[in-house]
Amino acid sequence: MATFQSWIKAARLRTLPLALSSIAMGGFLAAAYENFNLLPVLLAGLTTLFLQILSNMANDYGDSKSGIDNQHRLGPARTVQSGEITLTEMKAAVLLFALLSFVCGLALIFLASGLNLINSLLFLFAGISAIGAAINYTVGKNPYGYAGFGDLFVFLFFGLAGVCGTYFLATKNLNFYVLLPASAMGLLSTGVLNLNNMRDMANDRANQKNTIVVKIGFRKAYIYHCLIVLLPFVLLFIYSVINFKGLPQLAFLLLLPLFILDLVKIRTTSPMERLDPFLKKLAFKTLLLTVVFGFGNLI
Repeated sequence: MATFQSWIKAARLRTLPLALSSIAMGGFLAAAYENFNLLPVLLAGLTTLFLQILSNMANDYGDSKSGIDNQHRLGPARTVQSGEITLTEMKAAVLLFALLSFVCGLALIFLASGLNLINSLLFLFAGISAIGAAINYTVGKNPYGYAGFGDLFVFLFFGLAGVCGTYFLATKNLNFYVLLPASAMGLLSTGVLNLNNMRDMANDRANQKNTIVVKIGFRKAYIYHCLIVLLPFVLLFIYSVINFKGLPQLAFLLLLPLFILDLVKIRTTSPMERLDPFLKKLAFKTLLLTVVFGFGNLI
C-alpha cells in the first residue's frame, strides 16, 4: 500500500497555486461588480484543485506506463516511476479524482450558480471536457501532450476557461475585456509547462514525446518562453488603461523585474535539471501577480 506521504507527493502541491490563479483572477474581476456572488468562485476553486490533482496523477500514470518516466528524466522522481505507488493504485486515484471533479462541478453548475438550463448544459459540457483533457494529456492511445498540443490546452483551460468561466458564474455577465487578463493567465500557465518541457527536452525527444520544445529546439523555446512570460504584462496593462480608476491598478508592474530576473537566469542555467526550481517560482509569482493585480482593481 502506498503511504500518505507518497500520495501527497503524487498530488504535486507546488502546482496548485498556479491552478488557483485563473480562478482568483476571475473572482477578483467579478468582485468589482455589485451582483458578485462569492460561492461559485469558491466552488470553482475547489473543482480546479481536484482537476489539477487529477491531471498530475494522470500524468504520473501515463508517463510511467509509456516509459517516458525513466532513469533519464531530469525532474523530481514520479511516484509510479519510483515504485512508491503501483500503476493499479494510481489508476484508481485517477478515477477517484475524476469523480470528485465531476461531483464538485455539478454542485458548482446546478446548485451554486443559478444558471438557466442552456447555460448549465454548456458548463456541464465544458466541465466534462476539462476532465477529459486532464486525463488525455498523457493517457490513452493518442495523448495530445505527446503531439505538442499541451500548450494550447493549458492556455484554453487555465486561461480563457478558468478566468472567463469564473467571471461569468459569479456575475452572470459577459465582458469582452476579461479576455485580456484571461489570456495573461493562460500564457503564464503555458510558461510553466514550457519550462517543464525545456528541462525534459532530451528525454522527451528520445521517447517521441513531441512537445513544442522538441519541435522548435531549446534556443527558440527560450525566446518563446520570454514572450509568453512578458506579454501578460502588456495585456494586463491594456486592461488597466481601458478600465482605469487609479494608480493602484498599475501596482502589478512593480513585479515585472522579478519575472525578468528569472528569464535572465534561465538563459544561462545549465545543466537542464537546474531549471526545475524556476517552475515553482513562476507558479508562485503568477499567483502573486494575480493577487496584486486583483486588489489593485478593487481599490
